[in-house]
Amino acid sequence: MSDFDIQALKQQLASTDSSQYPMANQVEQGVLLYDADTLAGDPETAKAELYSALLSGPGIFVVRNLIQDHEIIDRASEIFEQIIEREKSAGGGQGDHFAKPGANDRIWNSFEKHCLADPENFAAYYSNDVLALICHAWLGPAFQMTAQVNRVNPGGNAQRAHRDYHLGFMTQEQMGAYPPSVHQISPMLTLQGAIAHVDMPIEAGPTMYLPHSQKWHDGYLYASELEVQTLFAEKMVQLPLNKGDGAFFNPALLHGAGENRSNNIYRLGNLLQVSSAMGRPMEQVDRAGMLASLAPILSNDALDAAGRRLLIEMVADGYPFPADLDVSPPVGGLAPPSQAQKTKDHYGL
Repeated sequence: MSDFDIQALKQQLASTDSSQYPMANQVEQGVLLYDADTLAGDPETAKAELYSALLSGPGIFVVRNLIQDHEIIDRASEIFEQIIEREKSAGGGQGDHFAKPGANDRIWNSFEKHCLADPENFAAYYSNDVLALICHAWLGPAFQMTAQVNRVNPGGNAQRAHRDYHLGFMTQEQMGAYPPSVHQISPMLTLQGAIAHVDMPIEAGPTMYLPHSQKWHDGYLYASELEVQTLFAEKMVQLPLNKGDGAFFNPALLHGAGENRSNNIYRLGNLLQVSSAMGRPMEQVDRAGMLASLAPILSNDALDAAGRRLLIEMVADGYPFPADLDVSPPVGGLAPPSQAQKTKDHYGL
């Protein structure tokens, strides 16, 4: 790896050219803002534009009204708050990646816990065609959804600027053991997102971002350098979010949760970490158990066929490997059926 050079980062911090992103409603502080209905109206064009935004554009975009029914959001928030209090009482949920343990309230694997606590609400929350479109844009088919809830309470401190999983969760020494090719491919393996469960004005400390910083080749190795942290503090942007909005970004984008300077806003967000079918997700998820809890919904007319297919895509493993090829050999093709395909077949989808 090359020696640290802050100029290499500064050279990447270009302005965002709105003419390259015609589906965006506006550009604010270099961040692209979209409306969910606009993206849903032309999904193939949307996927190409969002991919470009994440790869060679600002590396971040916001989707207004991603979840339009606030009753769905509010019920999910109730579930998350119940889980937080239960886990705090049991002495769990205290760890954090980039903040002091216990400073915020975390739910690890909120994806599975949400599903088991209220399958109906979970189904309404995740059978979202625009959310699926966004995941497809960066990761393609058979993506693997995981989620963790973060509640930053009044007075909660900001995180330091960082990059995310995979390499972003390693020490500098560990990262340095990987060749440049891995540093290039790591951002392609995950998509980071957050769904706002409350209105998040600037005083509540919505996430800080440094647009275009994902293009800095050596960013994983040197994100923690003092010069980088100083530049981030000078150049970062924060966008207020409304309940139901979603923010999505390249995991190589320098970012960090902001300081909650409010007196009464408990900043609750569902943090989505979506993995490529060809990568390892960070968390173990009992997808078979989730599908079992969702069986009544998949069996009845609570969702239409399109909604049930979306739900299966979000929950089931859509990639057929690794497989026990003695038990499930490829027949009539190159791979055995995936868990998602078996589930769709079972429900006639």
